[in-house]
Amino acid sequence: MIFEVIQIIAEQVNNYLEEIGLEKSVVPENIALLESQNDEVAKALKNNIALTLINLDEETTLKNFPNHVIENNKTIYKNSVINLNLYLLFSANKDFYINSLSYISLIIAFFQGKKLFTQANTIFNRNNVAMANIDNFRFTVELYTPTFEELNYIWGTLGGKQFPSALYKVSMIQIERNIPQGEGQLISKIKGITKRKEQS
Repeated sequence: MIFEVIQIIAEQVNNYLEEIGLEKSVVPENIALLESQNDEVAKALKNNIALTLINLDEETTLKNFPNHVIENNKTIYKNSVINLNLYLLFSANKDFYINSLSYISLIIAFFQGKKLFTQANTIFNRNNVAMANIDNFRFTVELYTPTFEELNYIWGTLGGKQFPSALYKVSMIQIERNIPQGEGQLISKIKGITKRKEQS
């Protein structure tokens, strides 16, 4: 679901840019590869905005929720669903610095207007084979502001060259494999003797 979420976000921002008369510029790509010898990556990042996954973490508050379903009068037990938070970095590599700043401002404006993404309020390209099986999804996108120290570490890890950018936290991406861990019969009756307590 990580790939699918990034694709949906890239499409949504690009559609917004197109609606306001600008070129679709957001490409899911690793900004750290900008200076690499890979010509295809360099071409994809030229005069564009890179959307890069820089970190993820598990939402531990939901880690211990039981996970089971009832099928054919049986209770199927599974491992707990993994709920992830993704940290996505938009890095503007436009030809002119002022244009990079303008695009980052527009991205911030887009997410100010739309923070919640669901299958009901989001249209995306289902022609991509990897996206064809997505049915229900729900996630939120919020601006995440790192400290100067964290920002320095992020760009140091990505190669040292800093671009106008905005970092977002995408919350509650669910990952689950359909592997049963056990099953049990449903409890349909409770057998026992009920005694009436005499009043004194």
